[in-house]
Amino acid sequence: MLQIGLNPYGLAYTVGLQGLGTPRANPQPSGLEGFIGIARGIDVRSIELDWRWLFAMSDEELRALRDRLSDIPRIVSYWLKQEPGETLERAIECAACVGARILRMHLTPVLEGGRAALGPRWTAMVQHAREVVRRDAPRASDAGLIVAIENHQDFASDELVALAEEAGPNVGITLDTGNPFSVAEDPIGFVERAAHRIRHLHLKDYVAQFTPEGYRLIRCATGSGCVPYQEILAHLPDADGMTASIEIAALDARHIRVFTPEWWNGYPARPSSELARALQRLKQARLDDNADYRTPWEKGEAPAAIAAYERAQLDESVANLKAFGWM
Repeated sequence: MLQIGLNPYGLAYTVGLQGLGTPRANPQPSGLEGFIGIARGIDVRSIELDWRWLFAMSDEELRALRDRLSDIPRIVSYWLKQEPGETLERAIECAACVGARILRMHLTPVLEGGRAALGPRWTAMVQHAREVVRRDAPRASDAGLIVAIENHQDFASDELVALAEEAGPNVGITLDTGNPFSVAEDPIGFVERAAHRIRHLHLKDYVAQFTPEGYRLIRCATGSGCVPYQEILAHLPDADGMTASIEIAALDARHIRVFTPEWWNGYPARPSSELARALQRLKQARLDDNADYRTPWEKGEAPAAIAAYERAQLDESVANLKAFGWM
């Protein structure tokens, strides 16, 4: 059985990460302590911690946190800033100190599969990510860590598999179950190609709204959208004991412009039948073309309304996963 837990990104406004450092940030965020309380309240079997909380702690504080969470596996979430000279050193130190077994990370800031707009800069980003991960993977291995690189709306499955295999045996993949749609990839196609390297899951789901340029991916409770969870699990032979974080999607919709030819520049070739399969899944959980898809955050509603919206979707996600028999 999956060790289902929680990460903070579906509750980003509640915990204070959404709009951090801007006038729109939550004036009364729950922070790390509140997040742990929410996770404990839904009886998690793992927990994923944002690096921004951990980097501010001393080693003593990190060890104290490790001891408080010693009954459940810990995952540390980090990402590359695409800056010259960056390393994974501090992330590895914090993850080791808090007793994590997985350092989950994404490699670029690209969203919506929109890497073609970067032109040659995309190639430079890929090379930078390859060099950092390949160089620091042995250091992570020495600390007892798996580095699990994510399909963060930027890379397709075959690209991530190649990056992982090049970097070493302790480098695997975090499958965000909703994000294959962001690069016009079918989730089951992703799993079929990458199952042997998948080490951690983000349980994300979407409903879709079709547009002249492609489709919007709009957050919904895990298990209430178009992601085929039972089929994904059936394609993961090593899923027993794997950690999986509930991650409701971002408060901003993602517009995937697959009906514009230039969007496809630089992507590996894949069968048109797979795109058809992905589009068919999206049609099964779609909004009317003229529906208001905006979240309370996008509408500029009051802090209490945004936090209540996040909590309601978390509660629905837990109910759905219990109905699956997963929690």
